[in-house]
Amino acid sequence: MKEFKGQAISWQVVNGAIELALHREPCNEIGSGTLEELETFAAALPELARDAHALIVHSTMKAGFSAGADLRELYEGSRGMEKGEAVRGVRQFLRRIHGVMNTLDAAPLTTIAAVHGVTFGGGFELALVCDIIIADRMARFCFPELRLGLIPGFGGIPRLKRDLGNAVVRDLLMTGRSFNVMKAQQVGLVSQIAAEGEALRLARATAAQVGKFDRRTAIAAKEFLKPIPYEELKREIEIFCELFAQPAVEEGLRKFVENEGVQPYLP
Repeated sequence: MKEFKGQAISWQVVNGAIELALHREPCNEIGSGTLEELETFAAALPELARDAHALIVHSTMKAGFSAGADLRELYEGSRGMEKGEAVRGVRQFLRRIHGVMNTLDAAPLTTIAAVHGVTFGGGFELALVCDIIIADRMARFCFPELRLGLIPGFGGIPRLKRDLGNAVVRDLLMTGRSFNVMKAQQVGLVSQIAAEGEALRLARATAAQVGKFDRRTAIAAKEFLKPIPYEELKREIEIFCELFAQPAVEEGLRKFVENEGVQPYLP
C-alpha cells in the first residue's frame, strides 16, 4: 500500500522517503482509531521500506506534533467498568501500541520525527522511536502523566533511558515540567532546531542526505546503537496498569475531562 489517507494519519512516498502525517484534530490524540491506522501503517512498512531510505513522521495540526493519549476516550471507556476489566482493556491497548512503537523503532531505514508545538506524553513517545528528532523553535516536550498519577505507557521511560540516561528521565518524570527546544537539544534529545514552521523542510533535507549513502551501513549502525529494551518495555506496561487501578487516577481523568483542576497538557 504505497499511499493511504485515513481519519487520523496518511502516508505517501516522496523522493525515496516515506512521509507519515498525523492529522487528527485537535492535536493528534492517540486513541483506538489512531491506533488501528498506525497498525495498518506498521503492517505496510516492510513493503514500503523496500523502496525508501527514510521515514519522516510529522503533524499537519497547528497546535503541535501530538498531545499524547486520548484521555477522554480512556476515561469514558473505563468509567463504570469493574476495575479488573478496565485494567485488562488498558493492558491490551498498551500491548498493541507497543507493537507499533517497536516496529517503528526497528524499522530498516532512517526514521526522522519533525516536531513542532505540543509534543507531550504519547506524542513524545512516538517521537522517541525515531532515530533523529528535528524540532522547530516553538516545540515543547513533556510527560504530563505524573499529574494524573500515571507514568508514560507507550515506551517512553525505557527509550529515554537508552538514549539519554537516567538523570534526564528523572527530571521529566518527577517534575512533570516541559522542556523547550533549547533544553531538549542541550540534553541530547533534539539533534537539529529549525525555524518556526520549518521542521518538515529540514527533515526532508536530512532524509535526502541520508539517501546519498549505502542503506545497509545505516541499518547496521542503527542496530548497534538502538537495541530495543524489550524487557523494560514489558515492565513499563505492568507498572502503568498497577497505577491505573488506583482510584486517584480515575478522579484525575474525570477532572481533566470535565476541565477541573490542573490540566495535564499544560507545562
